[in-house]
Amino acid sequence: MQTTTSSTGQSIPFFTQAATFGAEWGGIRRHLIDVLDNGKFSHGAKVAELERALEQWTGARHVVAVNSGTDALVLLLRAVGLRPGDEVIVPAYSFIATASSVALAGGVPVFADIEAGGHGIDPAAADAAVTARTRMIMPVHLFDRTADLRGVAGVARRHGLTLVEDSAEAIGMRADGAHAGLHGAGGVLSFFPAKTLGAIGDGGAVLTDDGAVAEAVRMLCHHGRGGRTLDDFPAISNPTVLPGRNSKMDDVQAAVLLGKLARLDADIARRAELAARYDARLRDVPGVRRVPGDVPPHPGTGRVVYVYLVEADERDALAAHLAARGVGTEVYYPRPLHLQPCFAHLGHRTGDFPRAEAACAAALALPLYPDLPDAHADRVCDEIEAFYAGRRTPR
Repeated sequence: MQTTTSSTGQSIPFFTQAATFGAEWGGIRRHLIDVLDNGKFSHGAKVAELERALEQWTGARHVVAVNSGTDALVLLLRAVGLRPGDEVIVPAYSFIATASSVALAGGVPVFADIEAGGHGIDPAAADAAVTARTRMIMPVHLFDRTADLRGVAGVARRHGLTLVEDSAEAIGMRADGAHAGLHGAGGVLSFFPAKTLGAIGDGGAVLTDDGAVAEAVRMLCHHGRGGRTLDDFPAISNPTVLPGRNSKMDDVQAAVLLGKLARLDADIARRAELAARYDARLRDVPGVRRVPGDVPPHPGTGRVVYVYLVEADERDALAAHLAARGVGTEVYYPRPLHLQPCFAHLGHRTGDFPRAEAACAAALALPLYPDLPDAHADRVCDEIEAFYAGRRTPR
């Protein structure tokens, strides 16, 4: 993230939740007192309360809270039956956890390019990537919309694949009436602080309508122990049924999330207002190739904005210009997954997935969060206009 303090005015961080956290403190404090009174600070009653609240909010039959979005992906992949050496098709453009979770669960990530005009996996490219070893397909819902779930589900049906969703960014996103993460075997949520629903540390959850998947995740996140473990001190003596890990959610994070969940709808609405403001100011700026609001969502879906991402000429110079003027930005993502050093053994080269590579070269995320004042959003736009006004006509 690039940001500095500038003499041109107050700095605008890429993300802050100071104001909204202050407004939410009363509700958060009440939940924290419950945790202290209960005396169990991990995998306790407040975690169970959060799971029930998220089930109601998302419509999922089962929510299992864990310690991060990444662990949620690893546990979900194991719970739905990923075996060592199984291939999982994932987009070449995403955060590293999309592909690393497959490797951590024992599988092999197989990359497919993203769709033209968007950032989700291209169903046609995914279809072409299927081999005899392919067992699953995992679309990612990025920034402000779901992937083409109808297209991806069609690929899964044709080839008999398990559909798993990396819906870490997608709280509030729906497709054909169902919340993201509930269109196949399951999905996940991340509660990283900058997320639409963010904790004050790491946290995550698995969403599923399959009771057997939920039960497997519950065991896996608590060292593979069977029987009741949530809010149960004696569970230390339960037999170990599966080789699991310690991925339990802390009750302090659950308390914070419960306090913030009460205003999640309002936060989503505020994000939408800011995104519309950016769209209106930036869509005709020379050098800004595309604003998110001009990309139609897939049929049966809507727009819920987590990250406001533009594609821009001279992206790195623009980011440096904004940083020098106190505006924080973030590059999503500087390197496509197939060119990450940890996947060098898969043998990919530059040019293998051109749409993903082009997105990595042009994408820049601007400040967008409920605390952001309209005047700060306008100043971000002013600085972008000033940058391109001072350049030669972009290519």
